[in-house]
Amino acid sequence: MTQSYGKAGEILRAVGFELDHLGVAVRSLDEGVKFYRALGFSEMPIEEVPTEMVRVGFLNLDNQASIELLEPTSDESPIAKFLAKRGPGIHHVCLRVKGIDEIALKLKAAGVRLVNETPRPGAHSCRVVFIHPASTGGVLLELSERS
Repeated sequence: MTQSYGKAGEILRAVGFELDHLGVAVRSLDEGVKFYRALGFSEMPIEEVPTEMVRVGFLNLDNQASIELLEPTSDESPIAKFLAKRGPGIHHVCLRVKGIDEIALKLKAAGVRLVNETPRPGAHSCRVVFIHPASTGGVLLELSERS
């Protein structure tokens, strides 16, 4: 059964968005980066995101997008729970947006299920909102706005 969200699609088209990153859950950044080193990636800036209980490493691509490796810092981390249930792999897709507060309000009003209804701090001093996979056809979608 397909869900209809009315004008939700128009909201996102009107905003203009870009692929920001693909989030990949790993048990450890040191282990997770080995494959990418074999591809030729030499740098991986690392940052801790306390609100998500993760350490993240970013592998920057030539088109301004990146691959984000996510390592849990707590057994209570959503990433730790994901790893326990599914193992390492793609965790989420992130879209870069402008006007995240308004987008979150409009999506909620359109009946889209949000993991967090108000933006919270993310990596790179961004503000983020996660959209539940039940509303996106099975993909955890992150919206991110740079400060």
